Amino acid sequence: MDPVFVEIGTMVEQPFKVLCSAIGIYKIIVVTLLVSAYCSSLHIPLNNICAISKDNRTADCSGRYLSYVPIEALPLSLEELDLSLNALQEIHERDFCPLRYLRVLKLQFNNISLIEDRAFNCNTLLEDLNIFNNSLTSIPDKALEPLANLQNLYMSNNLYRSATLSDIFSTFTKLKILSLGGSLIPGLKEGDFRSIQHIYLDKFAIKTASSLKQYEQGCLKFIRTKNMWFDVAIDQKPNYLPIILQDLANMTFSELRFRNLFEFKYYTDREDIFHGLKDINMQQLILYRGKFNENVLRMALVSLQFSPVKSLSLLSLDFARSPTFEEAGMGSSVTDLVLDDLILRDISNPDILRFDWHFTWFSKVRRLTIKNVNFNFVPCDAWDEMNVIELLDLSKNQLQDTYLYNRQCDYVGKVPALQCFNISTNQLSSLVDVSALVGEFKKLQVIDLSYNQFGISKEVGVCHWRQNITKMILHHNDFGKSDLSCLPTTVQYLDLSDCNLDHVDMDYFQRVSDLKELLLSGNKIKFIPPGWSNPTLQLLQLDGNSFGLISMSSFKEMPRLSQLKAGNNPYHCTCDLHSFIQESTTKGKVNITDWPDNYRCYHPEAMLNTSVANFFPGLLECDIRLVIIISVVTTATVVLALMLLCYVFNVPWYTRAICHIIRAKYRAYQEGLGISKTFAYHAFISYSHSDADWVRDQLLTCLESNKPPYNICIHERDFMPGKWIIDNIIENIENSRKVIFVLSKHFVNSEWCNYELYFAQQRAIGKTFSDVVLVLKEPIDPDSLPNKYCKLKKMLNTKTYLEWPKDPKQQIFFWAQLKSVLGKPVLTRDRTISIRSRISSRSSNSTLELHVENPMARQPKVQNQEVALPEMNRDEGNLVYTEMSETDLSVQR
Repeated sequence: MDPVFVEIGTMVEQPFKVLCSAIGIYKIIVVTLLVSAYCSSLHIPLNNICAISKDNRTADCSGRYLSYVPIEALPLSLEELDLSLNALQEIHERDFCPLRYLRVLKLQFNNISLIEDRAFNCNTLLEDLNIFNNSLTSIPDKALEPLANLQNLYMSNNLYRSATLSDIFSTFTKLKILSLGGSLIPGLKEGDFRSIQHIYLDKFAIKTASSLKQYEQGCLKFIRTKNMWFDVAIDQKPNYLPIILQDLANMTFSELRFRNLFEFKYYTDREDIFHGLKDINMQQLILYRGKFNENVLRMALVSLQFSPVKSLSLLSLDFARSPTFEEAGMGSSVTDLVLDDLILRDISNPDILRFDWHFTWFSKVRRLTIKNVNFNFVPCDAWDEMNVIELLDLSKNQLQDTYLYNRQCDYVGKVPALQCFNISTNQLSSLVDVSALVGEFKKLQVIDLSYNQFGISKEVGVCHWRQNITKMILHHNDFGKSDLSCLPTTVQYLDLSDCNLDHVDMDYFQRVSDLKELLLSGNKIKFIPPGWSNPTLQLLQLDGNSFGLISMSSFKEMPRLSQLKAGNNPYHCTCDLHSFIQESTTKGKVNITDWPDNYRCYHPEAMLNTSVANFFPGLLECDIRLVIIISVVTTATVVLALMLLCYVFNVPWYTRAICHIIRAKYRAYQEGLGISKTFAYHAFISYSHSDADWVRDQLLTCLESNKPPYNICIHERDFMPGKWIIDNIIENIENSRKVIFVLSKHFVNSEWCNYELYFAQQRAIGKTFSDVVLVLKEPIDPDSLPNKYCKLKKMLNTKTYLEWPKDPKQQIFFWAQLKSVLGKPVLTRDRTISIRSRISSRSSNSTLELHVENPMARQPKVQNQEVALPEMNRDEGNLVYTEMSETDLSVQR
């Protein structure tokens, strides 16, 4: 709004506003002087005086109670300076001279009474100067002379005594907006504006005293402008209005505005003072403030019937009935007022709607706005006069359901051209009544029901909407405790913002087949329902709700969604949210219109108030595919590593051996044999089948011919027939004090020898290896042994062993060393009994006929009973069992 027509009592801001409306402009001067003196005594630091932009181009020093221009605190590169609402009294040459790049200077609402002639000599780039509402007693034309680039000049509401513009103003060829005048200008003279007759303005505004005392005809004929604003009161001289209109005749204006035309009293004469309106070529007429009665309003409307005016605005009028108005039926009505727009706003008396007791002045209006006119019902005959209305705005009134929709009225065929209906900010609560009213409006497409009371009470009845309604605005109602079943399903645009919704009514939205824009901002929606399907939705606003989880799956059933506004929600910063933001911002699948300022983490607590834009979870935390790949690769690597280790260290062989030990122990326990605590043999000899001759001819002969003899266990002779070979090996090793291993290349290649070595090692766990005697029949390189003989390698490298010498002379020392290791061959009585019992148990069995594949196997005789012992081929790595009976066993070892 241009300041020239702003009444002092309504436009002065901050501390001056109340003072201006109460005591007037003269007392403001005294108050501002006192305030200025007080604030100056505070010595406010310069760096806190003005708010300066980062680029040093603009500075805001308004409202700081300054009595001087703080030039020391201002950068020299300044282009825009706001010093309004201060206590400046004088403008001197030095005040703005350093600011040579200044283009905009705002000095309104100060107490400036003097502007020196050279005040703006250094500011030749100045384009916009505002000295509105100060105390200047004359137009400062000398100071303005250097400002050849001036485009906007606001200098009204000062204490001028005259509105005459000097010839200096003729040099302002770039001037577009000029406002001047003040409350002390008594009149307008013919030559006041002659100097600007060749300047084509966009806007010219003039203000005079409250009661115009003088007006010379021809005063306005020099004005060339698109928009003409008058703040001229003609209460005392109403006959000046026809002269003013005559000066404006045949001129063309986009807008002609009169403010406070009748400021203090109503016009009651019968002379038509508005007849000159028909001769002015104007697009819009605005009558702002002032006192109007029926007669005056009718005079203006009758003249406008013959004018090319397209828009009429009656704003903030003080309307009253005329005591002299005579109602003459249709003869007093205005029936030919053809308008594109008729606006009635901020009028306290609703009688203005029916000023001539008819509504005929609405009959040829295309867009009718009746806003804040304080009426609470629409009479039946009013609808009859709205045949061409396309837009009807009845917002900010006191309409109630039964007064808007009167069941006694016939609405069939009414307002046939109506397309947009605004009844927001009223007291409506029934969608059923509204739907019944607009159900007869055949072309209605847009309806605004915002700021009402819908949803507070449960609807009684069924809503019947026309299928052509495509846009419904319902924000700021209360649907928190009711469903949306009464809303039309044909809408393409639906605004349900700030409606206290706590969930998304899926029953309703599944029935809306063509919805393109949905606004749900400012509600209490706690979660986005899964499977929300709307294939036509393009714009969705969900900001300011209560949900914290959101992901791409939330909108996967909305393939056309392109714009989303979802800020100011208590977000849980999770991988789903991060993925959604990345998909939207980087790949552009959905344009998040309020990103990133309104997106902050609410959970987890450690990230409270952290911007979602700064939330970067790890790849392993969010990419399930990467996690699966890493898990599979890791598992495969571990399995392969274990398999390799098993292969290198022959783990399967050790596993089988342990299983054999456990099974043997279990079978021994089942048979009740237990484990003997005494030794039956001095030694158990483990050897390969290929070394059997050496064992029988050399080793066994020497030890058993000793005096006293050693009791030696060998498999060919002493294994119990009918028992498992593994059981025989384990049992005889357990019953032998020592275990002699005859090592050779054949021993290394024997699977059974390997088992016997392993079982001997297991028996020695927790003890020393003194029970194990190693005899090298032939040299063996420990490094050449397979990996499964790791213990044997260690013993050969760390334990003293006996090596069979080839020289017969050295063999004597070999036998002495071996017997020393075995100790004295003394058997206890218990051992003797144990041996005999074993022999008796062997002889008590029936003769076993053992099929031995190896013809070299020995067949010893025990107590004259022939027993065929199983020959174990130690050079073979497998066992072959042929079932004959429970004790018959054929073994290939």
